[in-house]
Amino acid sequence: MPAEINEDLVRRLLSDQFPQWSHLPVRPVDHSGWDNRTFRLGDDLSVRLPSADAYQHAVAKEQRWLPLLAPHLPLPVPAPVAHGRPSDDFPRPWSVYRWLAGAPASPHLDGGNVADPTAFATAVAEFLVALRACDATDGPAPGPHNFHRGGPVAYYTPDVERSLAALVDEVPVGAARQVWDDAQASTWPADPVWFHGDVAFGNLLVEDGTLAAVIDFGTSGVGDPACDLALAWTMLTGKSRDAFRSTLALDADTWARGRGWALWKALLIMEGALEAGNDAEAAEQRRVIREVLVDHERARFALS
Repeated sequence: MPAEINEDLVRRLLSDQFPQWSHLPVRPVDHSGWDNRTFRLGDDLSVRLPSADAYQHAVAKEQRWLPLLAPHLPLPVPAPVAHGRPSDDFPRPWSVYRWLAGAPASPHLDGGNVADPTAFATAVAEFLVALRACDATDGPAPGPHNFHRGGPVAYYTPDVERSLAALVDEVPVGAARQVWDDAQASTWPADPVWFHGDVAFGNLLVEDGTLAAVIDFGTSGVGDPACDLALAWTMLTGKSRDAFRSTLALDADTWARGRGWALWKALLIMEGALEAGNDAEAAEQRRVIREVLVDHERARFALS
């Protein structure tokens, strides 16, 4: 069984594999995430270790592709400086990166650490446009390594149906199923493009009120960029959502698939939150679902 991922483990790994940094202080970051555990190493570096075997494939992917993508992107992304190998102390690969300044964006833009929600949404969209424009030759296609982000949303139909059955008294099942049906009705019609795969508030770093960096490319790949649109309903509203959409300049079918991605994730999280008795998280996902359903109905009305 893997050792507990803590400062002592990081120090042992550094002492064994990268002794040039073993004298630097190690401290956990405030918001480490679910897929990985991240530690600040001195002032200029960070150490990132996968929290489970399912997430270890992201290490090699980020090591290979981030240095190639970074020069073409308008914002800093993680820059790997060392590739840790599995060992007796820790059975998975791991990485050392340059430290990126900033704090995760507030889950809700109004009243959080973002100065101008519309400018923030535009900056995120501009980053995604630049990412889509990067050369996708030989890039990683959707699959188990990124939990099928960038592939057809239909892969998650069993999840959606299970969640709708469990949440029949919690959400408008008929309206939700219509969103899902519309999401499955189209596929990305062009060549595969780069996508991030997890554009969420925790992976968008803010400094001095503005977007400063984008992190965690563990679910990135090349395919359908619709999975990167979920932010439109999880974080954005009104003018900020409009700015995000207009800057991305994607067609209505892609937005329908984006609503599907947002719905799938919100249903999944809400089901788990209710089982765990986490009423606050359930309420947040209920809000996201409502945003998706209202936007879907508005889109249907515009087409009628």
